[in-house]
Amino acid sequence: MVKVPVAGRVKTRLARRVGIGGALRFYRATSASVIARLSRQPFWETHLAVAPDADMPSRVFPRQVRRLGQGHGDLGARMQRPMLMLPPGPICVIGTDIPDVRPEDVRRAFRALGRSAIVFGPAEDGGFWLVGQRRRPRLLEPYAAARWSAPDTLASVLVSLEGQDVAFTARLSDVDVPDDLACQAHLIGRRVLPRRIVAGAAAILTQIGSEPMQQGVMHDEPA
Repeated sequence: MVKVPVAGRVKTRLARRVGIGGALRFYRATSASVIARLSRQPFWETHLAVAPDADMPSRVFPRQVRRLGQGHGDLGARMQRPMLMLPPGPICVIGTDIPDVRPEDVRRAFRALGRSAIVFGPAEDGGFWLVGQRRRPRLLEPYAAARWSAPDTLASVLVSLEGQDVAFTARLSDVDVPDDLACQAHLIGRRVLPRRIVAGAAAILTQIGSEPMQQGVMHDEPA
């Protein structure tokens, strides 16, 4: 899921601390590098879920990457939309504003869907940067009790998934405050990332092969 980089419309929490211009520069560089890094992988097919829908034709995004509109509603409704619209097969929806996301993090999530119904990529701030579903035998509806942009967002979602087989991929850091920005400055805008020194506990994608193609959606901000 992604937005066209426009001042005042992206990374609004970060903008309150570093200014609209600083937030815009961060999002423009990070979203472009994440899309470039992940959309060229041979393991899945990438779709960009664009908000608002009217910006789908924007020339900001790579022409070769498929697009769909995020539609209306809260973040949960918009993340469920590709799960409902795309052809059968596992789907992972990710944020495009996480500088450290790597192909191996997404591959790990898809592998987890071979044994689990749903997978999350936890964020250090208590939310999540990735959600994936197998969609078989049914699509789960995990957001009924979600508290968005809260320190316990992921925990509130997991409440609705009691009894389900839930997996996790790498734990990564969001960038919402100046300290986050400083810590990840060396990664911002880089298409090829340096080796991750400390392994974490861990944008629509589709696997190419004998199984139904895995599909991944990229979203503009993690939960």
